[in-house]
Amino acid sequence: MTRSVWRNLYRTAAAAALIAVVYFRRNCGTEMVTFRGFGIFNVPMEHPGTALGWFGLLQEKRYVGLVLFDLHDLVNYALLGLIFLALYVALQRTRPAAVTIGAVCGFLGIGTYLASNQTLAMLSLSEKYAAATSETQRATLLAAGEALLAIHDPGGIVQGTGITAALFLVLLGGLLFSIAMLSSDLFGRAAAVTGIVANGLALTSFTSLAFAPAPYALVLVAIPTVLSAPFRVIWYVLIALRLLRLGRREAGSSAGTPIASQELT
Repeated sequence: MTRSVWRNLYRTAAAAALIAVVYFRRNCGTEMVTFRGFGIFNVPMEHPGTALGWFGLLQEKRYVGLVLFDLHDLVNYALLGLIFLALYVALQRTRPAAVTIGAVCGFLGIGTYLASNQTLAMLSLSEKYAAATSETQRATLLAAGEALLAIHDPGGIVQGTGITAALFLVLLGGLLFSIAMLSSDLFGRAAAVTGIVANGLALTSFTSLAFAPAPYALVLVAIPTVLSAPFRVIWYVLIALRLLRLGRREAGSSAGTPIASQELT
């Protein structure tokens, strides 16, 4: 493949990392609730707990409802796919086993999440509910909405199997890529350590989810997630900067394998 392919991949992945930091962040809906819409949107105090509540929110404040139902996460995971692809190409010669397993975990997690996120399905049901003309139709649509919440409930501590497995696999993939960075000069020790902290901390929330007593589960699950967030932002920025430099280095040649295991200066 030509160097221009690798160059464009690195640049596209760098842009994806920066976009993920600036706008399409994971759990953006939780941020909106916490900061009450940043003074821009009229956001409810908490996520709706029923299908009827979601239907009403999606009809009255569609954008707010979509964000709270994790619409941004769909884009975030897609952007993460570009980042993981670029990391795989750049690091595949450094730690082949770790990078390959990380890529498999990451892409499997991303695919699982995209299949499990029910944002658009819930929006479709809300539209049908608003247009329903009989109580029987409304009852059927409400039951379908509750079934979707069993798979994907943005306001719940415990998500459905698909959402939970997807997050675990993506975090594990990110951790393995970060470990591989320790053996490479391409991304630097700062990016490696930051990625290990970001993904490792977030993974500890699964231990709390599995073993914490019910009254404390919410807090113990939230703490590592909140603590890992700034490290993830820094990790994305560091990855973007390094990928941009890799893209510039690829520009000078017309063919060959991508640059790997070389020191960036």
